[in-house]
Amino acid sequence: MIGLPATGAAPLPLVTADLPGSGGSIKASPEDFRVDEIPAYAPCGEGPHLWLLVEKRGRTTRDVVREAAKLLRVQERDVGVAGLKDRHAVTVQWLSFPVAKGPDPATLAGEGWRVLTASRHGNKLRTGHSRGNRFGIVVRGGDLDRARAAADALALRGLPNFFGAQRFGADGRNADLGRAILKGAGDPEARRASRDRFLRRLSLSAWQSMLFNRWLGERMADGLFARAIPGDVMKKLDSGGIFSCDDPAVDQPRVDRFEISPAGPMFGHALKPAGGEAGEREARVLAADGLTAADLARGGGEAEGTRRAARIPVSVALEPVDGGYRASFELPRGSYATVVMGELTRSEAELGEAGE
Repeated sequence: MIGLPATGAAPLPLVTADLPGSGGSIKASPEDFRVDEIPAYAPCGEGPHLWLLVEKRGRTTRDVVREAAKLLRVQERDVGVAGLKDRHAVTVQWLSFPVAKGPDPATLAGEGWRVLTASRHGNKLRTGHSRGNRFGIVVRGGDLDRARAAADALALRGLPNFFGAQRFGADGRNADLGRAILKGAGDPEARRASRDRFLRRLSLSAWQSMLFNRWLGERMADGLFARAIPGDVMKKLDSGGIFSCDDPAVDQPRVDRFEISPAGPMFGHALKPAGGEAGEREARVLAADGLTAADLARGGGEAEGTRRAARIPVSVALEPVDGGYRASFELPRGSYATVVMGELTRSEAELGEAGE
């Protein structure tokens, strides 16, 4: 099975590998890549926190947070944000500020950003408080008919819920550092990262993500991407609830209908273990990385472990534009537009939508 290169890892396999892909290039300009955050809830209209719906282009979320906090005379650490958005794009997202008296939104703007809507709410916006993102991505020079064939296949087969290469840092260094922390390595870089809370969390998360990708890649290579096997931990795609697969014949029709998905490991010391054949597969992935259950305990509260759906539904709408096509689709929080566009184009898209 062929795939796209993943920084610091083996190539990511493609679920549409039997199709040629559209080719083409992405992000000739910021307007070619638009992201609209889908909030978990809307502000209620009253309360001590000012919520601003902000559009930005050519700026990071941190840039806008810093400038808006200064204009509102609040501490940057008190600003609420659900997630970070790419610099090289047009993005829209909510930010919250603890401001007793709301200013005229027209006075709040800066280079590359403006306020679209202002409201109030009773609490601060927290990291992760979004349902996902809506993407509109232009592919210049791409073949629309080939893109449609790939999009139709994705709708039927589902999207492999891989982490994009940007998750791992340059040459996979973030994941390597996370492994070193878990191994208790004594080199200066690992010791420094272990003491720095932000870098520690970033590195351990990158390591978990790398092993999830390996687990999912092996499932795909073995023809188990959309199959339930004995002992699988299953995730309900509507509610996020998990349960064990005791009878694959019972669970497989629900997998086929995109009601549930096998849930891969984000390894940690409190991870709900899989059983049977599924548990054996997960144990091999961990052992191949040279780690044991005792090593996972060093992750502490930053690496307790969780489960991530292996297969999610995606519906891609395509329309012709001058010199190419536009792909529009929604993804749940934590899933990568990079992976969708790789399936459509067969080239690794430098989107960076999960970080800055």
